[in-house]
Parts: sequence; structure tokens; C-alpha cells
Amino acid sequence: MRVLASLSLSASSSSLSASPHYNFLNSLAFIPYISSFSSPRPKHSLLSLSSQKVSALVPMNSSQSSSTKELPAGLDAAMEEEYASQSVLLKEFANISTIDKAWTFKSNVGSQAMFSVSHPNLLANKRRKHILSSQILKESDDSVSFQWAPFPIEVSGASTMVPSPSGSKLLVVRNSENESPTQFEIWSPSQLEKEVHVPQSVHGSVYCDGWFEGISWNSDESLIAYVAEEPAPLKPTFGDLGYKKGGSTDKDCSSWKGEGNWEEDWGETYAGKRQPALFVVNVNSGEVNAVGGIGKSLSVGQVVWAPINEGMHQYLVFVGWPSDSRKLGIKYCYNRACALYAVRAPTNKSEAKSLQPGGDATDDVTAYKLTQGISSAFFPRFSPDGKFLVFLSAKSSIDTWAHCATNSLHRFEWPTDDKFSSMKLVDVVPVVMCPKDGCFPGLYSLSMLSNPWLSDGYTLILSSIWCSMQVILSINVLSGNVSRITPNNSNYSWNLLTLDGNNIIAVSSSPVTVPELKYGSCAGATWSWLDVSSPIFKCPEKVTSLLSALKFSIMQIPLKGVPESLPEGAKKPFEAIFVSSNTKSHDVCQPLIVMLHGGPHSVSPSSYSRSMAFLASTGYSLLIVNYRGSLGFGEEALQSLLGNIGSQDVSDVLAAIDYVIDMGLADRAKISVLGGSHGGFLTTHLIGQAPDLFAAAAVRNPVCNLALMVGTSDIPDWCFIETYGREGISKFTEAPSSENLSVFHSKSPISHLSKVKTPTLFLLGAKDLRVPVSNGLQYARALKEKGGEVKVIVFPNDTHGIERPQSDFESFLNIGVWFKKYCN
Repeated sequence: MRVLASLSLSASSSSLSASPHYNFLNSLAFIPYISSFSSPRPKHSLLSLSSQKVSALVPMNSSQSSSTKELPAGLDAAMEEEYASQSVLLKEFANISTIDKAWTFKSNVGSQAMFSVSHPNLLANKRRKHILSSQILKESDDSVSFQWAPFPIEVSGASTMVPSPSGSKLLVVRNSENESPTQFEIWSPSQLEKEVHVPQSVHGSVYCDGWFEGISWNSDESLIAYVAEEPAPLKPTFGDLGYKKGGSTDKDCSSWKGEGNWEEDWGETYAGKRQPALFVVNVNSGEVNAVGGIGKSLSVGQVVWAPINEGMHQYLVFVGWPSDSRKLGIKYCYNRACALYAVRAPTNKSEAKSLQPGGDATDDVTAYKLTQGISSAFFPRFSPDGKFLVFLSAKSSIDTWAHCATNSLHRFEWPTDDKFSSMKLVDVVPVVMCPKDGCFPGLYSLSMLSNPWLSDGYTLILSSIWCSMQVILSINVLSGNVSRITPNNSNYSWNLLTLDGNNIIAVSSSPVTVPELKYGSCAGATWSWLDVSSPIFKCPEKVTSLLSALKFSIMQIPLKGVPESLPEGAKKPFEAIFVSSNTKSHDVCQPLIVMLHGGPHSVSPSSYSRSMAFLASTGYSLLIVNYRGSLGFGEEALQSLLGNIGSQDVSDVLAAIDYVIDMGLADRAKISVLGGSHGGFLTTHLIGQAPDLFAAAAVRNPVCNLALMVGTSDIPDWCFIETYGREGISKFTEAPSSENLSVFHSKSPISHLSKVKTPTLFLLGAKDLRVPVSNGLQYARALKEKGGEVKVIVFPNDTHGIERPQSDFESFLNIGVWFKKYCN
């Protein structure tokens, strides 16, 4: 088989017009209508002119014209030149798009694909989103042709888009940035069919975050279930005469709103998000109903419609997180207990009212907990025939308090009556403790397609971490058999986008290769992968040239002097990804950047990263370390880090550095180190424990002082479990003792600060709730106090990830310039 790609410039091609949905997918029909609702672009004004242009318009006296050019704080003339040069290169890398989501739909002549694509819009400080579509034609000779729409269509102001299962309708959700109503738009292939405005008194913003998010069309596409923030509680109202009894929801100039009681939210990136609740909108009438029978003690998400069986009510299945007590941060944290629930779906307002808690609700309309015997359940998916329900579980995370660990997969037979108590839990894929070399290391899946099934109805397709790679797996949910279906002879990482019947559309990339679209087909038990020429990942020539001069490998780093008491899985070699130039001149090694992921129970896969590719292209080798405790290597290796942070992980990084030095791949005199979050914890530990090794360091929102973090973070439990290991479960308290604080300090990088000599750059998000800005500032101030070389940049509107386009750009530009200054 072969894949052909063509860029069609004709909207009237006979092969395209034969498709009933082609106009829908090539964006020529309804997408322009969507973009027409976007906010108008701001017009240029004199204030937007550059300083050079302004100076040409303003008279200057002789003293002003002869004065020395003023430079931004922290830059000298030489650094300014480097700043300018690297910013041009980084902008080239920033222009490469990414695919956020993809969908496929059937037609008479093949199928159609629709891709949601984005890239940073630096001037607007947002991601610019657009839709690009293609028709997939399968020829008689088994070749496959992707015929792309002539142009992408920008979509502005849309929070999310969800096509209906048939592809005949499209839901567009627009969350307001103020107190305006949330907008729902229902599009047909040719026009806007329905627009629904939901006021804040009904619910707040719809969740589109990928975790609480749950937007699901029912089978006849007449109803949509979704998750939105419950209406905010009334706040006290005050006027000229003081407090107004009874309050008021109206706005007027003679009164003002107080704050009222403070309520817990879900922490990092969920500031102000208190109570995700379940709603249903009728596509035809526009009627919106809250789903009753769910107690206030549950935060809900990931809703799906249950299959309809004769004689049964229509049910919704959702994930519920207990939220009646302390809400600990949930972003990146899978160690939050959750369960699957079933609740009757309202079909009209009168039924919705009868299902409201406190009304006429009875036991048969109250949400029923399906997963009674397991502490974690998420990503519920029904089989195509509706006979069984599968879900992932992070039970290992719940049991051990590790924020992320090895997943397991489970199955229920779905009842043909309303007797949920008869459902029996079947373990499909268990947690892998100690994988054999080269074998399946366990499930590490952080997402799942809304329809992950092949046509046989029992084969599930998903992405998962496999050591230092992301791969695509095929799982038989009846037998439990797991197969890696991406190439075994490749070190590239693969990300599943969508299914096209029994075929797969995916993206493959590496640290030195920009993403490439792939089309997978299965013949017998063998999968073949074909290249798809695509306009999505258009790469500037300069970037292509620089990346072609690089290579990468995945190294096995052996352990030395491992304690016999460790389990076997923790004694095995860990991995590091090494990126370097294709050529080595005169036995001179490039400067080395050691790159450390956060978590610590996370991973740096062998996929394309704009920031890493940029740094490698400026003349550095990269050593990307997946120390023990990372995802993808079995549960025993992961659990070995609990209680050993600041020692075992530090030892692993130093072992990886020694390994590449011994191989002649790095020069001990030219090493810098970079990490964020727990990677920043490791970085600041390393410059304290190995003070003569590193020429420069850079940290993004680092954990520097656990004794400070435990009282200010949204995840104080993390401090206990990572410091004490399993003992941290029983020791956890919101009021740590002086003994606890002393142990936290001894485990922290700040305890080694007196030995630090390394010039260090700090990049901090002022709205970080995970590792509040005070942590990095305290360490930076203390380091400066003792005479250390320090630079601090605080991004006032960024959270833990420092992901806003301008902040991300300035962050890595400064990292590049900092390392060039001290490690050239």
C-alpha cells in the first residue's frame, strides 16, 4: 500500500462532491460562519508602533540624540546581540503547528478527517486555532489518498468543538470571560441550526480541560450531556444603608457585592473552580436541565451516555470525585479517589425537577456507585454493542499516594435491566510490577479516545508510555491480550489521534524530527504504517536544516552499588535520551544540557519538543534523564523513589552524566542543567550536592524548600509522601510539627545552598498554586545574599506550567542566552 496526498484547489471536484459530508469537512460551508462570530481584530494605533518609529515623530534635543542607547535590564550589548539572534531562531520553531484533536466520518466514497490545529500567536499571547480537513480516498490498488481542503479556517473564541457521532452536526461551546452567558451553537453542514445562551444563574463555564471535561451526544443526537461549573452561591449585598437583606442578583450603581464565605477549589489551573456539575441540553428545543440525584459531595466529570436497553431508563455514566472535605489539587494528580456512577438522564424540565435532590427523589433516581470495590475509576467507555463498560484505574496511586503510577484496565458486563448491583468487576490488564526486558511495562495512559474501538467491538486502541517512548497499544478487553502495534524497531514516539474504521491516524515524532502524520492499517496480526504528506506540520527551511544535523539515541544507564533490599524492578538500568550533532569535530564535545522532568512520577518521551529542539539547534548536546521513579518502567521502579527524593534521583542523574562523559560524549567542564517543578528540585539539589560540576543552571517553578511548600501548595500530601515514603500517609497533617518541618528542610535543596557556586536563572509563575512563587524567590534571594550569580524573571499571569505563549517564548529565550553566557 501507499499513501498519496494532494492539495485540492477546486471545491467542485467530482470525487469530492460525491461525498455527502465533504462541504462539512473541507470547511467551505459552515466554518466561515463559526469564525464570523469571533471578536473583531484590534486596529493598529500609534501606541503599537516600535520605539524606533515613535522616535522619528518626536523632536529630540541634542543631549537626547547623543545619549547612550538604553538596554533592557540585565542585558549588555553583547548579550543583546545574542538575545536578538536566538529570538529569531526560536520564532522559527514557534511557527510549527500542533494537532490538538482529530475526528473522522464515513462517506460514500471513503471517509473524511477533520483536524483541530493550533500554534502560538505571540502578539495576542494566545494560541491561534484553526480547522483543516481532508477526504480520505481508498483506491482499488489499496493505496490511500488524502485530499486536503485548500485552506485552513481560523476559529476564534471557541472553547471546544465536538462533532456528533454521525458527523452531521457540530457543537461549538463558547465560554465567556466575564459574567455573560455561555453560548452553545449547533451547526449543520451548511448553517447555524441552533444557538442557546445559558445564563450564569443556570451554570458557569463548561469544563473543557480534558479531565473534568465531559461532552457527550446521545445516540439519536437530540441531547448533549456536559459538565459545567455550578452557579456561584449568592454573595452578600451592601448599599448606602448597609447590608441588604435577601441579597440581590441585579447589578445597580447603588450597591456592591461582598465576598461571602471562601470555598475550596480544585487547585492548580482550577482557581475558582469549586463544583463541576452535570447538565443536559436538548438540541431541538434549547432547553437546559441540571441532572438531579447527584449529591453536593461529588464533583463530576467525563460523562457518557449509557446504551438504551428495552425496559430500562436512559442513564448517564460519569466519574465522581468526593469533594465534601478538603479539595487537594487535582491537576496532574491521579491519586485522588474517584468512582463511576450511573444516574437517570432527564429528558424534559418536569422530569429534571422530579430528580432534584430534596424533591421527590427516591433511591431509584439517585446516582448509583458502580465501582464499589475499587478506589479509582475514570475514562468510562461502552463497547459498540453496549454489552460491556471498560475503564482505567489509578488504584496504585490511591494506595501509595504517588501522584501518578501504573494504571490498570477493568471491565463490567452492562446489565439489561436496572439492577446495577449484579455487575461483576473483571480485571483486564493488571498493574505490572517488574516487566521483563523488552516486554510490556504496564499501562501509562493519560487520555482515551471517545470512540477507541475497532469494528470487532472488543479491541481497544490507546496511547501509552513504554519506557522512554510513547507507543500505541491494541488491547483485547475479553482476553486481556496487549500488543504494541507501532514499530518495534523505532525509538520514535507515537500519539494516537483518531480511528478511521479499523485504521489509525496518528502522529510520529522524535527529539530531532518534527511531527509526521501516519496512517496505520492491519493485515492479519501485522500493522503497517504509511507516511501522509500534510500541510499541517509545515517546517521552516532553517529548522529542517538544523534538525537534519542532529541525531538521538536512548541509552540504558547501569546502576552501581544498588542495595540488595531494593525490589528487582528498582535494580534495573534506567534510561536517558541523548541528542547530539551528527558530526564531532576534532574530538571536541559540544556543551551539554542535562534536562530533568518534573513529577517526579512523569516521563520525558522521545517525542518532538519545540524547546528541546531549539536548545539542541543552538549548539548543545542534550541528556534527557528518565531517572528511577519515572513512568513507563513498571511499578517497582516507580515506587522506589518514594521517600528517597534528593538522594536516589540525584544519584541517577549523576550516574547518567558520568556515563556520557566516560563514553567521550561530554566534557565535564561544559555542563549545564535545566529542570522545572520536581526537575527544578533536582536541579537545585545538584548544584548544591555537586557544586563544581555545573557551569550554569536554569529552573522553572522549582521546589526548593519543602518546609515552605507544605503550607502553601495545593498538594501538601505530595510533600509528605515523597519525603517519608509510605510512612507519609499516616504522618500527613495540615499542621506539620517542628520535627516534620526539620525533615522537610533536610530533604530540600535549600539545605545545600551554602555550597552552591553555579550561576542560576529562575523563571517563576506568579499564579502558581502547585509550587508558589515564594519557593523560588526565597532560594534566589538567599543565593544572591551569599554572593551567587542570580537572575529572576517572574511572569505575573502564569501558573505552574508557564505556558502562555509570550511567557514560554521569553522563558526559553532567556535559558538559551543564559547557557550561552556561562557554558560556551
